[in-house]
Amino acid sequence: MACAKLIRLVNHRFNTRKFHGTAKRMSSNWRDVMKKELESGNSGKQEETHHAVCIYSVPSNMRQVEPKAYIPNNISIGPCHHGAPHLRNMEVLKKRFYRRLFNNDANGAKLDEAFKFLEEQEPYVRRCYDEDIKLNRDEFLQMLLVDGSFIVQLLREISTSEFGKVPCLSPWMLPIIRREMIMLENQLPMFVLSKLFELTSVVSAPSGPCMSLKELALRFFYPLLQVDSDNFIHCEKAEELRGLHFLDLLRSIIRPKLEEEKPRKSQHDMIRSVTELMEAGVKIKADENKHLLDISFGKKWGILTRELTIPPLYINDHKGTVFRNIVAFENCHKDCKPDVTTYLFFFNGLINSAVDVSLLHYKGVLHHSLGNDNTVSELINNITKEIIRDKNESYLYKVVNEANSYFASFYARKRASLVHHYLTSWVVGVSTIGALLGLYFTFIQTVCAFSDSLKAFENQSFGSVLVDVFCIPVIGISTSSSESQNSTTEHAATKLDR
Repeated sequence: MACAKLIRLVNHRFNTRKFHGTAKRMSSNWRDVMKKELESGNSGKQEETHHAVCIYSVPSNMRQVEPKAYIPNNISIGPCHHGAPHLRNMEVLKKRFYRRLFNNDANGAKLDEAFKFLEEQEPYVRRCYDEDIKLNRDEFLQMLLVDGSFIVQLLREISTSEFGKVPCLSPWMLPIIRREMIMLENQLPMFVLSKLFELTSVVSAPSGPCMSLKELALRFFYPLLQVDSDNFIHCEKAEELRGLHFLDLLRSIIRPKLEEEKPRKSQHDMIRSVTELMEAGVKIKADENKHLLDISFGKKWGILTRELTIPPLYINDHKGTVFRNIVAFENCHKDCKPDVTTYLFFFNGLINSAVDVSLLHYKGVLHHSLGNDNTVSELINNITKEIIRDKNESYLYKVVNEANSYFASFYARKRASLVHHYLTSWVVGVSTIGALLGLYFTFIQTVCAFSDSLKAFENQSFGSVLVDVFCIPVIGISTSSSESQNSTTEHAATKLDR
């Protein structure tokens, strides 16, 4: 018995020492790992400031609202969707454009320089993406060269045809490629594209005026914002626009252009709907000479009337994709003012129903090709779904606050109440006008009858007249009855005389 107790005691001490030894080794290991993680973060801090993340995976809450707006179905650009089974067919087309760009003596000599540039920049390009890229070095570099060459050659070839079509692409393919090339997860860093464009610019330049890469990209992607390409806003200083990638470049051209940087302050409330504003007396006006996000609110024709000026907005199947990806980029990128997000929240407040869409269309502010106004209303309201509005960074704070202040005034509230209850449609308006005319004619008849009654009381005092007026119903009945009796008596007397 004593031997058994002694054996258990020795085993217990042995296991305890073994556990403590293992615990010490585990403690030592995790401490070393965390120290190395801290050192690696410090060593890469300087590089990350110059090559910050600018291409993001769309947050899952936003992706769930409209997945097809963020996931390409035909072509992949960059590493995020590279190698997806449903996108492999387009790899043949991209390699064909790569060969057309470098398959000549002049650009072939520049190919080695392109190889060297991509090999040197490969670590920095990887840091532009917010997720770990699963491609190895060779696969990643090959993807960069093929995708970058495809983009550069595509822009060059479409510029020679005045941005109408590309000979080797079917007419239906170009709009789809344009739409998917603007997606946030389908981007390449601009500095990679700029270098490839610079290396091949001399040989592949079109016969017309030479445009920079940013100018070509703006001309190519502008139809996503404006259907009529004749209204393209020519940017003489395109190179001064910030463009971390094509999506950021397109966002930069539609941001409000003021002296330096439009002030942004708090905007806690949403703007009223178009129906409410128009009922309160606000005039809606479209201005085609302003940038898309440049909205103003001010006085018109006096103190009581206000005018809300909005540049025209064109909505089609692709416009939702552009806006959704810009909003996703503004929500993910820390060095980014949420101007487009604020703009879409503004329209979300203006549009509460298909009636609001119809009113904006009638005023020339909103144009669409989506079939009906209900579809447009749902699209506008869903773009900002699952997005938290930044109430302290609104460039439209002055417009919204002044419009809401006007709507809260006594005149606006009474006018809106009157219009809402009595002039909501032409049927209600005609009925209201008919009722008012009936009251008007009744009033005239009453005044005329009252004036005739006053003539009967000319010889009476004012007090007796006032008493008689209040007793008109009784006096009228008694008077009429006596007159009827007198007329009956006179009629009978006339018969006797005969």
